[in-house]
Amino acid sequence: MITTDITLFIQIVNMIVLMFLLNGILYKPVKKIIKERSEKLHGMQDDISTFEKNAALRQEEVDAKMAQASGKAKAALDSARAEAQKAGDEKLAAIKAEAEAAKDEKLAELKTQIEGAKSSLQESLDGFASDMASKILGRSI
Repeated sequence: MITTDITLFIQIVNMIVLMFLLNGILYKPVKKIIKERSEKLHGMQDDISTFEKNAALRQEEVDAKMAQASGKAKAALDSARAEAQKAGDEKLAAIKAEAEAAKDEKLAELKTQIEGAKSSLQESLDGFASDMASKILGRSI
């Protein structure tokens, strides 16, 4: 059984003194450190969110610049392709004209040869016909 003598009061005073000492020496510094760490953590989280916002903005800027550069590159490629196509068409037209001229020249040359052959054959045809008739008939005509 518990007796109420002087030791009980001494123990109560001892506990109260111990509570004040522990509170001043241990609990308050630990609470202060935990509070500082919590504030530091919140500050870092704020910094992280700021950095993330800045990164998102910079990424948007980079994407916009990439789209613009891609558009410029596509336009340059299209213009270069059009110029190459135009130059190719011009060269092709020149080659076709040259081939057409060469063809016309050869045709004219062939026509003159044909006309020459016709005229020579026509001249020799009369002599040939009379020679054949004389051979067939067996007498000269």
